[in-house]
Amino acid sequence: MVTTLDDEKRLMIGERLADLKAFQELIISNDQKLIQNCPYEDVRERLQNMLEDDQKNLGIIETVIVQYGIQAEPSAATEIFTNQFQQMMSGDEFTFYQKLIHHELMKHGQSMSGITIHKAAQKVGADIEVAISPLNTVNFEGRAHQEQLKGMLEQVGVREMTGQDADQGLWARVQDSIAALSGVAGSVVTQNTDKEDMNIQTLIRLDHNKVNTIFTEIGATKDPQKLQEYFGQLYKDLLAHAEAEEEVVYPKVRSFYGDDNTQELFDEQAEMKQMLDEIQAIDPNSADAFRSKIKQLMDAVGDHIRQEESTLFAAIDKNCSTEQKEQMATDFKAAKSKIQKEMAATR
Repeated sequence: MVTTLDDEKRLMIGERLADLKAFQELIISNDQKLIQNCPYEDVRERLQNMLEDDQKNLGIIETVIVQYGIQAEPSAATEIFTNQFQQMMSGDEFTFYQKLIHHELMKHGQSMSGITIHKAAQKVGADIEVAISPLNTVNFEGRAHQEQLKGMLEQVGVREMTGQDADQGLWARVQDSIAALSGVAGSVVTQNTDKEDMNIQTLIRLDHNKVNTIFTEIGATKDPQKLQEYFGQLYKDLLAHAEAEEEVVYPKVRSFYGDDNTQELFDEQAEMKQMLDEIQAIDPNSADAFRSKIKQLMDAVGDHIRQEESTLFAAIDKNCSTEQKEQMATDFKAAKSKIQKEMAATR
C-alpha cells in the first residue's frame, strides 16, 4: 500500500512554502535594518508596527508548513536571492528611500507568492486548502503593508529631495485610510485565527479539519491510485498528530483531565495506529476490504475527535492559563515538525 501522497505537485507546494518562510525571515531581518537606520521617527514607528506583524506572520507560516506535512528546503534560487538582497541592503550604495522601495517590492512578491500557493492548493486537493487556510491572514496583512509603504515612500522621497514633508493629497489620504483599515482588519483576523502564540485547541482543531477532509476525499474518489495516495496522506498526518499529542499534550493534561480519561485517549490512538498498519498491509487490488477498514478507522477517529473537542478542550480551558495553552501549542508544533522530518528521513 502506498504510504505517501508526495506527488510532484504537492512537493512543489512544499518547496514554495519553504521559500515563503525564507522570504518572511528576510523581510523581518530587513524590517530591523530599516528601523535601525531610519532617520524619521514617524516612519520608524510604522516600520516597528510592521515588524511586529511580520514576526507574528512568520509563526503562521511555520504553522501552515506543519499542517501541510511536507518539510522542504527553500529552492536554490531563493537562497541565492536572499544572500544577494542582504548584501545590497547592508551596503551604503542606496539611500534610505531606495532601500524602502526594494522592501516594498519584497512585500509585493511575498503577497503574490502566498496568493499563488493558495490558488495552486485549490487545484491539487481539498486537504491542502484546509491545511494552508491560515495563510490567508499573511496574504491580507502583506497587501495592507504594501499600501502603507506607498504612503511612507511618498513622504521619505520628498524629504530626501527637498527636506520638507510632502503635501498629503487625495491619493495619499485614500491610501493611508485603506492601509489603516486593512491593517486593523488583518490584525483582528490574525488574533482570532492564528499567530505565533495561538492556543493548543486551535492547532489540534486544524489537524482534525484536515483529517476529516481527507476522509471525504477518500469517500469521493473512484480512482484506485488516488485512493492509495489519499490513504498515504492520512497515514502520515494521523501518525504525526498522534505522536505529538502523546509527547506534549496528554502528559500535561493528565493531572486535571484524570488518569482514566487520559489513558483512554492513549488507548484510542494505539488502536488507530494498529488500524493504520492493517490498512497499509491490505492488497491494493482489494478495494472492498480497503474501504471497509477505512470506514472503521473513520468511525474510531471521529469518536476520538469528538472527545477531544468537547471534554478535553473544556478541561484545558478550565485549568490552563492563556500563556500555558499558547506554550503547549508552541511545543506541539515543534514536536510535530520534528516527527515529520524523522518520518521523511526514514521513508
